[in-house]
Parts: sequence; C-alpha cells; structure tokens
Amino acid sequence: MDDHALAAALVTDAARLAAEMRRDGTDTERKTSAADLVTAADRAAEELVRRALLEHRPDDGVLGEEGAHAESADGRRWTIDPIDGTFNYVAGLPAWCSAVSLEVDGELRVGAVRRLLPDETWVASDGRTTCNGVPVEDMPDIPLGTSSVATFLNASHLHTAAVETVLSVLGAAATVRISGSGSCDLADVAAGRIGLWVQTDCADWDWLPGRALVEGAGGSATVVTAHGHDWHLAGAPTAVREAVALLGAG
Repeated sequence: MDDHALAAALVTDAARLAAEMRRDGTDTERKTSAADLVTAADRAAEELVRRALLEHRPDDGVLGEEGAHAESADGRRWTIDPIDGTFNYVAGLPAWCSAVSLEVDGELRVGAVRRLLPDETWVASDGRTTCNGVPVEDMPDIPLGTSSVATFLNASHLHTAAVETVLSVLGAAATVRISGSGSCDLADVAAGRIGLWVQTDCADWDWLPGRALVEGAGGSATVVTAHGHDWHLAGAPTAVREAVALLGAG
C-alpha cells in the first residue's frame, strides 16, 4: 500500500475496533481530570495501528497519544490518536474519530480521520484531501464575521487567561461550536461546514491529521504564540488571518 491507502486502512481499522469494544463494554479510567478519559479501546486501537505500522513501515517512527513510541530510521514519523473525543465515545455521543498523520523529514505529508457518524473516511496526501475516496472542493474563503468557529474549552480553561483571549475570536464570529473532538471539527472545516477552528496548546496527534485535511482543501493552518500559549488555527484563509490579528500574536 502507498501511504494514502495505508493511512486510510489504519484509521478505518482503529475506529472499527473501538466501535466493537464500546458495543461489548470497555473499561474507563481518568488521566489528568474528570474530562480526560482513557479506555481499554484507546489502548487496543493504538496497539492495532502500531502493529500495522511495524509490519508495513518497520523503519518509520511512531508517536501515539497512549504511549506508543518508536524512533525513526528514515525521517518518517506517524502520529496516532486512536480515539479522539474519548469522553464523547464513552458517553455515547457521535463526535469521536480515529486519526493518524505522517511527517517526512519534518514536513506534513499525510493526514487521515475516520468518523463512523457520519460514515466518512478523510485522507489528505500530496496536498489534496479526499472524503470516501472523492476529492473535496476547496472551501469558500469567508471572513470571520460570517464564520462558525469551533473550539474546545474544558473546566480548567475557564479559570485561566486563555479563555479571555479566545473569547475575542469567538465574539467576532457568527456562531460557536464545541464538539469535544478537534479532529472531527477539522474534518468539518475541510468540508466547509465550519469556517474556523482555534485551540490552545495542542499535541501533535490532535493537530496534524486535521491540519493536513484543511490544507488539502484549500484552507490555511498556522500556530501562533500569544499571551503565553500556542494557538492552533485552521480554516478559511481570511478568517484565520483575522483571528490571528485578534489574538494579538507576537
């Protein structure tokens, strides 16, 4: 398989396993907070992806949210988010997915996201994004004032200056969406359903798969530092540019 097909297979198999384990019942633990959960399905799906990469790309590096790690022998590194939106997954909400990305010599080459609801497999490679194998059209370039904006806020954010900063962006938008899954949101940005996504201090597995989808659909993606945080933004180029200005990024 080429990297595009492999990425699609990895997220499809991981999401299928997670769905089967949720149906049969899976153990759940807290990590850093009541909202930061990990399940046996997270670990099993990540192990499935790790083993597949070991078989098909044995020299590639790996970085997984649940601890999978391997150094690269060839300048290639995969990130793995076996279940993005674990709280939703446990609660029975639809906004969760499996996601992977591939960097080559530090350059983002591939991103893939599998969502069971809706039934969508998103893959970006060679600078273009597909959904269920069909190339997607470039997203419309719209200003922030007519955009929906997706973000993520947990209870800890509400007690920090970060929430005051992001409110400047949210208040300038047409409306706000919080799904609880960044990679699902970024797939919706690539689809043109959401105009802008903004989140602070993202791990690579929460950022790179969806960033690839957005860029492959004609959108912009950037990371800027403002008020002591790294802000990750992706969406319509005009909306991104206006949001960066509102953040007062240095």
